[in-house]
Amino acid sequence: MRLAIPGPTSKAPTEKFTGDVYLNTLHSGESPSRLNSAMVRFNPAARTNWHSHPLGQLLHCTEGMGLVASRDGKVILMRAGDTVHTPPGEEHWHGATQDSHMCHLAMVEHDDGHTATWLEPVSDGDYQAAQTTTAKASSTTVRKNR
Repeated sequence: MRLAIPGPTSKAPTEKFTGDVYLNTLHSGESPSRLNSAMVRFNPAARTNWHSHPLGQLLHCTEGMGLVASRDGKVILMRAGDTVHTPPGEEHWHGATQDSHMCHLAMVEHDDGHTATWLEPVSDGDYQAAQTTTAKASSTTVRKNR
């Protein structure tokens, strides 16, 4: 057992993110572990590019509200305490809503050192469509208490 000290906060690279996003590495798996994890903080409207993970990804929202969207048009509004799983190979993006900061823990397993395939930025139109979809759904849906 050992205390795992998070890595220093760094600004996320602009070639993979839109807006102001900050990362802290929590764990980089060493054999036999394949787990990589990070705490990721998004300013309002900030988001990842489209991307996929060879072994899937688990996102656990710790603060604020965020969006997770896939190429098939499915959008999930993620609030503090929610966990979203994206299956292996699914192209998706995630980020903060336009009026809220969002922080999540991102967990992936690496496949021979490979954790993600990064694609093009999410267009403002795609981002607004996801925002609109979740705004309509949240106005008509009552969330059950956990």
